[in-house]
Amino acid sequence: MAIGNLDLTQLDKSYMTEEQKSLLNVSNISQKEIEQLLIMRGQVQDFQMMMMKYDCALSEVRTKLEVLNKELSLRYNRNPFESIKSRIKTPVSIYEKLKRKGIPFSLENIQDNISDIAGCRAICSFVDDIFMLADCLKRQDDVNVLVEKDYITMPKDSGYRSLHLIVEIPIFLTDKKESMKVEVQFRTIAMDFWASLEHKMKYKKDIENADLITEDLKFSADLINQLDRRMQQIRERIDAGDGTPYSMTPTLEERKASDETMRIIKREILAEQRALIDENDD
Repeated sequence: MAIGNLDLTQLDKSYMTEEQKSLLNVSNISQKEIEQLLIMRGQVQDFQMMMMKYDCALSEVRTKLEVLNKELSLRYNRNPFESIKSRIKTPVSIYEKLKRKGIPFSLENIQDNISDIAGCRAICSFVDDIFMLADCLKRQDDVNVLVEKDYITMPKDSGYRSLHLIVEIPIFLTDKKESMKVEVQFRTIAMDFWASLEHKMKYKKDIENADLITEDLKFSADLINQLDRRMQQIRERIDAGDGTPYSMTPTLEERKASDETMRIIKREILAEQRALIDENDD
């Protein structure tokens, strides 16, 4: 039987050695080694059951978001969600996260110390949709919000923006009800675009001028935030039937972004000029 990417049906139990008893101390671990570790502890079925519960909780949250999307699309004649993505962490990813925290790999530690094994990401059309939809979810009487992190109002230093909720939701089994944790992230299309590319680029090694790249990514995040705000203003004008043009007086944030744009352009021009000088000197 396979749960996520964990296949426990095709294992060779005969080659278990003393070396595999030290699996918890290795820096990198493979899928196969985690499978062997679970077999050694007799926790195969318990692990499968745990992952099944997270998968069921994820389905519950996804269904709640889809219901909200259907209702609101009928009520306001537009879909507040662009897409809803979901995933379950792989066993290797779970192991590595515990390892980074300095916590031994065990079923109890997984449930007590990792909140995003089940994750759902709602991609929204506009910034105000994010807060409206999050409030709708939080008001449901079977949703218990454990943690809320608003990286839209207070972005990370990198420029990352998103609204994160860790919620606890009940699932109903044959003989009991059990509460499971799910992480729900809300982003606009633009926020998701930036975060996806930033995630890919930050794992590249040996980047030249890494500080400048970080600075440019932060600046790009600020530009994207301005675009999100402007698109929301346009929608609000359309909803209000207001065809009057915008005031062209820039906000303080827009003036800062404009100044930052000019600084980066000047920096790039100077870099090109130095490169030409160096080439002529050669």
